[in-house]
Amino acid sequence: MKILHVITSLRTGGAEKLMVELLPLLRNDGYEVELAIFNGEDTPFFRQLSKTGISIHSFMPNKGNVYSLSNLIKLSKLIRKGEYDIVHTHNTAPQLFAALCKNKNFKLVTTEHGGSNRRRNWGWYRRIDRLMYERYDKIICIAKKAEENLREYIGKANVDIATINNGVDVAKFAEAIPSPELERIAPGSRKIMMVAGFRWEKDQDTLIKALQYLPDEFHLFLVGNGIRKNELEKLCLDQGLSERVHFLGIRSDIPQLLHAADFIVMSSHFEGLSLSSVEGMSVGKPFLASDVDGLREVVKDAGILFPHGHSDTFANEILRLESDQKEYHRVASQCYSRAKNFDISKMKDGYLEIYNSL
Repeated sequence: MKILHVITSLRTGGAEKLMVELLPLLRNDGYEVELAIFNGEDTPFFRQLSKTGISIHSFMPNKGNVYSLSNLIKLSKLIRKGEYDIVHTHNTAPQLFAALCKNKNFKLVTTEHGGSNRRRNWGWYRRIDRLMYERYDKIICIAKKAEENLREYIGKANVDIATINNGVDVAKFAEAIPSPELERIAPGSRKIMMVAGFRWEKDQDTLIKALQYLPDEFHLFLVGNGIRKNELEKLCLDQGLSERVHFLGIRSDIPQLLHAADFIVMSSHFEGLSLSSVEGMSVGKPFLASDVDGLREVVKDAGILFPHGHSDTFANEILRLESDQKEYHRVASQCYSRAKNFDISKMKDGYLEIYNSL
């Protein structure tokens, strides 16, 4: 079976990381796998996947509009030339363009990586989305809540939807050696860490504001980058917290960094199924998350959920765990057990079952 995955880029993100982790596993199971990306920017994920020998077809340099018609033309030519059995898309532009390329020679699959997105707020666009989704032979949602939201959004559209939870290589995170970098940055501190892009759906703001309720020895480490970085840095300055918030940028040593933290957090406005959350739950530390769709179903009854945007409640949960080491280790153990339910091997098997059925 020959499979082409299509994604916007290999920048930082859950869908992008999935390509790096999943495609080599599919190839190791005997499938011929390739990747097409609209934006060919040289990123850590791009370099990491390139080293595995997976063929990457890049349509444009690191600047340009991913909705350019040239990407549609290049994708159409690649699909015709490649003679793929399955074309599997991720993210909006590839979803739309691959649907326009659909013909009887291949089966078309897409993964919905979020529980919502901005285009669902555009009432006029719903008809376009319905027509697009109806071109797909299978739609995969990464969490049950994401599936429920999609079904509600597209209504009576004739679509075939399944849920396959996203996954991570749990063992790689569980067995990592802690990085000494965090201790060099803030010696003797209690370390809170969040790994996520600085995008509008994330809520690093609540964690920054929470530091005012915590003793000075608590420091926040933010791993990632994005369009909101300047806004977050200004918030730190306005709150007088710049010396206690550390921006680590985009990193390739996430397992080691997570192991060096004392508390792992995902603060978001909404999620689909956050791979960063599963990674954070894999390292044997307490995991705390906003009580929102996409996080609730992963974290409930394992880690700690705090009300969305409530920085004071979050701080109180941190202090509660800090003061009760038995509870600290109980929550950490529960998080690790839950993470094993989201191992990437289970996700890979689910994808292959769908490919073979089609």
